[in-house]
Amino acid sequence: MTTGLTIWCSEAITLATVLLFAWRHDRKSPTYLIWAIGFTVSAVGFALVAARGVVPDIWSIQIGNAVALLGESAWIAGFRLMDKRKLEWSALLPPVIWVVGVSLPWVSGNFANRVIVYDLAGAVGATLLAFAVHPADGRREPARGQLGIVFMGLACFCFGSALWMVLVAPSLEEAMIYRGYMALGYGLLIIVAIVLNGKLLMERAERRWRAISITDALTGVLNRRGLQESYEILAGEGQQQRPQKLAALLFDLDHFKKINDRHGHQTGDAVLTEFARIARQFVPRSGAFGRMGGEEFVAFVPIEDQSQAEALAETIRADFCRVPLLAGRTLVPATVSIGVSIMPRDTVSWDRLVSFADHALYAAKRAGRNCTIVFNEMETAKEAEAAPGADDGELVPTLDDQIHALRRMGTLARM
Repeated sequence: MTTGLTIWCSEAITLATVLLFAWRHDRKSPTYLIWAIGFTVSAVGFALVAARGVVPDIWSIQIGNAVALLGESAWIAGFRLMDKRKLEWSALLPPVIWVVGVSLPWVSGNFANRVIVYDLAGAVGATLLAFAVHPADGRREPARGQLGIVFMGLACFCFGSALWMVLVAPSLEEAMIYRGYMALGYGLLIIVAIVLNGKLLMERAERRWRAISITDALTGVLNRRGLQESYEILAGEGQQQRPQKLAALLFDLDHFKKINDRHGHQTGDAVLTEFARIARQFVPRSGAFGRMGGEEFVAFVPIEDQSQAEALAETIRADFCRVPLLAGRTLVPATVSIGVSIMPRDTVSWDRLVSFADHALYAAKRAGRNCTIVFNEMETAKEAEAAPGADDGELVPTLDDQIHALRRMGTLARM
């Protein structure tokens, strides 16, 4: 047992060192630091247990095992912090069970009873680890499921060990031999858990870097690569399902160069970020929104009919116009022109959909900016050689125009 505990201490210190370096590399993730503390505490606890006969029994038995179980509590806290969940007092149950149990006279003076209490505390800790690994948001990660199985297996292993000791009531010599084998099995399961945890961290890192690769650094929305990937999913998913049309909404901030020249690039960045925030909250989850580059943004949205695309475009345009954007104490006038193109999903292509949205956007610029032009299915179905004419496209009435028209109709109806 002493040899096994010594080996585990050296492994725990090595893992703690690796995790500490990982935390220094990524200070935004406290999980690595908590796990490093957990392995360090565990190593100290098992070192005290291994030093039995060299240090007083209270340090080797009561305190050493409590400290070792406290390391398990740190692992539980680390998993909860990894998912940004609140820490719970239940993580302290393993060392609390041990401290309470070993304070009882018939436990503190009997090796077999101490093993039973420690195994019960370990079973509770492993169960809490299994629950901590399970994601609160239902995220599907293969390594999480495997880790959960290992931790539940560890819990059953500890509980079975405690039950065996209760039923068999071995002698001191038999209990110590049996405890050695159980410690070996416990250590092997922990090693398997460490390997799977490494796999989980690699999966998370890979997902994180992938998210960075498809996200615009300034605005936090999709970049061109992310948009192309999202478009392929939208264009390819269930062409037999409804809705069967796909709309592209191409946005271009009006006179953006003048904003940069007059108020500075920092204000220009703030305008881009604010527009991205406004547009993203209106684009449905079934669609995709991102930055094409510069002051151009695009949204791909599945729709049932043209009116849905028009309503979305006008809602974003009107909301952006009404948001006060300040450069110091100066109000920054910012508007957006929008070009919309619509195609059936069974014939849609990125080039044609975005190209016609671009033509519609230029038509909106020619129409005076701060408006929406739509190229419907009939116009996007034209031959590629037939370039859109200057008068092609449909000007969408602004929300103010529509409200004014409704009020006028109401006035005429009362006459």
